[in-house]
Parts: sequence; structure tokens; C-alpha cells
Amino acid sequence: MSDPRTDTLPPSGAPVRLWHLAFRSRNLVIGLALTLVFVIGALLSFLWTPYDITGLDIANKIKPPSARNLLGTDHFGRDILSMIMVGARTSIAVAVVAVGIGMVFGVPLGLWAAARKGSLLDEVIMRANDLVFAFPSLLIAILITAIFGPSAVNAIIAIGIFNIPVFARLTRSGALSLWQRDFILAARVAGKNSARISVEHILPNVTNLLIVQGTIQFSLGILAEAGLSYVGLGAQPPTPSWGRMLAESQTMISFAPHMALFPGLAILLTVLGLNLMGDGLRDLFDPKLQRSRT
Repeated sequence: MSDPRTDTLPPSGAPVRLWHLAFRSRNLVIGLALTLVFVIGALLSFLWTPYDITGLDIANKIKPPSARNLLGTDHFGRDILSMIMVGARTSIAVAVVAVGIGMVFGVPLGLWAAARKGSLLDEVIMRANDLVFAFPSLLIAILITAIFGPSAVNAIIAIGIFNIPVFARLTRSGALSLWQRDFILAARVAGKNSARISVEHILPNVTNLLIVQGTIQFSLGILAEAGLSYVGLGAQPPTPSWGRMLAESQTMISFAPHMALFPGLAILLTVLGLNLMGDGLRDLFDPKLQRSRT
């Protein structure tokens, strides 16, 4: 009889086959390529940008794209390409840390709730998740900002808090489907307690789900950061932010559309790339889709 764990994990002896399937996934390849463009741009901005983003050149303000400024300049004469490169650092950092917060707190809560299914603890955890879901990240950010003031750190906290119930629910759902499997019953017979079973057997089998969801939440984190910055609750000047670049350009869009076009495209392509990558990973980790493609 086959090991039930093979229903959720790819065969451990087939890494070459997994890579082959990955490169055959158009969504995964395109998504990874788009994501890498912005990640590389963000990393490169630590060492080099075409122009200094803190330098103002009023004589060269609101210039359209040209050989000198590939994406044009803004209302202060700053190079938009340089601003987008540095702004990518802010968006990626906020999204990564916020998703990390969601995983660090949400995954243990989900495992704990699944191990105590039907108990008071399970009910308390899930109702607390429902309470957080009732308040979008923007409202949470407004509340935090009213207390501590607007900043990138407060945006991270707000998005991270919203991510906790997402990962808690996903982990609990995936774990509940595993608790009645034969290999879990065998672990119980061997004398392992619920905590050890959760860490050694349940968690490895829901990792694929968490990776896919993490990719999706990463894209939503970038959107949330842009939205918070757009309304002035995210990263504050002089730190560049894609959302604030859109906010600053809205009154000049009729005669300087490039100021809104390129930051908007940066957000669009990054989110598109991450969503395509998430779809590709989901297909890659789904055994039924793997069998249908072989």
C-alpha cells in the first residue's frame, strides 16, 4: 500500500522530474522572470541607480522619457527609473516581513487549532481569526497610525496582522485533512504527542500549501503597501514608494501621464508576476495536474 503522504508531496527521489515540470509551466517561468526583474532592480539600487533620488533638478522637472531619463522625471526633476528601483526595496521589504509575520504566528496557531479540533481552544482561535478578517488591513493601518503615526514599520505591522488569520486558516484546513491518515495514526501508536506529530508529520505535508499561499500573500502585500502609501499611511518622504509616486502624480496626469504610468506598471507587473508564479507553483505541487501533463 502506498504512503498517504505521496498525495501531497512530490516523490523525494524525483527532483529532476520536478525541475522538468517547473520549466514546462509557462505561468511559473513568466512569473519568475517578472519577479526577478524587480528583485534584481531592488538589489541593484543598493549599489547603483542612474541618478541620486535625493537630488532635485527643478530645471529638468516633468520631462517625458528620453535618452537622458529613460522613464522621464517627476515634478521635482527626480529620475523616475531611479525612484522605481529604490521604491521596489520598500515594497518588497514590507511584503516579505508582513508575510513572515503572518507565517510565524499563523502557522503555529493553525497547527494548534487542528490538533485540538472541536475544543474551546480551537473555537477561540478561529473566532479571533474571524474578528481580524472583519477589519481590512487599511482599517488596521489607520488604527495603528492614529496611535503611533504613519511609517513603513506600521504598514508592515498592519499587513502582517491581517496575514496571520490567512495562514492560520490555511494551515488548520490542510492539517485537518491529514490527522485521520494512517501514518498519523501510526505516529500516535508509536507514542508521539500532538505537538511532535504536528511538527514532524503535519507541517512538512502542508509546506507546499504555505509556499503557494505565501507567494499570493506577497503580491497582496505589495498591493496593500502601495495602497497605504497612496493615502499617506505607508513609507514617508524621502523614502520612495510606488504608491506615493501615484498619489503625487494624480494632479498632473493630464500633462505628465508618465509620472503615473510607470509606477503603476511596476505595481501591475510585480503583482502579475507573483500571481503567475503562485499559479505555477500550485500546478507544480498538485499531483493530479502533474499526472495529467505526463
